[in-house]
Amino acid sequence: MDNQERKLPVVFLGRELWFPPVENASEEGLLAIGGDLSVERLLLAYNSGIFPWFNDDALVLWWSPDPRMVLFPDQIKISKSMQKVLGSNRFQVTKNNCFEKVIDACALIKRKGQAGTWITPNMRAAYLEMHRQGYAHSYEVWKQDELVGGLYGVDLGHVFCGESMFSVVSNASKVALIKLAEEVWDKRYTMIDCQVPTDYLKSMGGKMVPRKQFMELLKGKV
Repeated sequence: MDNQERKLPVVFLGRELWFPPVENASEEGLLAIGGDLSVERLLLAYNSGIFPWFNDDALVLWWSPDPRMVLFPDQIKISKSMQKVLGSNRFQVTKNNCFEKVIDACALIKRKGQAGTWITPNMRAAYLEMHRQGYAHSYEVWKQDELVGGLYGVDLGHVFCGESMFSVVSNASKVALIKLAEEVWDKRYTMIDCQVPTDYLKSMGGKMVPRKQFMELLKGKV
């Protein structure tokens, strides 16, 4: 029996607060469907190596892909041109100054290969509540008084789970990511969980790691 045949069926979640083992995920990384977006379930998910991702307010899809993209904060790539941008004081960076504006901007930005946004009204409300309770944070990039870039994600205390970023002028989202990496490195965080690979994140130093290694890093065993 090959590995694909040993995979268990995708689980449909009810009200009970639990997730199946991440090893049960499909080849694409889909682990479970349904449940809710309560703060308690989201925290359980992130601490278990799982994240939600879906479209159009359908049932929540819970994912744990193998491999997975991460960014080790001490390995972020900063080009010479980007070093000049950082030294020019062209941008100013704040934290948690306007979380709601950042998540809304992330939802509106057009992305290659995506017809819509996964930041649905239900998802938006869930992360606003996560922010109100101190678990979700935003980094804002300003050019004078205009919000031109930023990112948001979930802080687990030793791992930062990046959710989305946006940029309306060149390099703004890179500035936000570099600021995040500097801050979590100062706090000796293990990694930034990037979840899904992109060429952009790869260019910034993102690496694909096997799920087993990711889980060991998440649990502090490495």
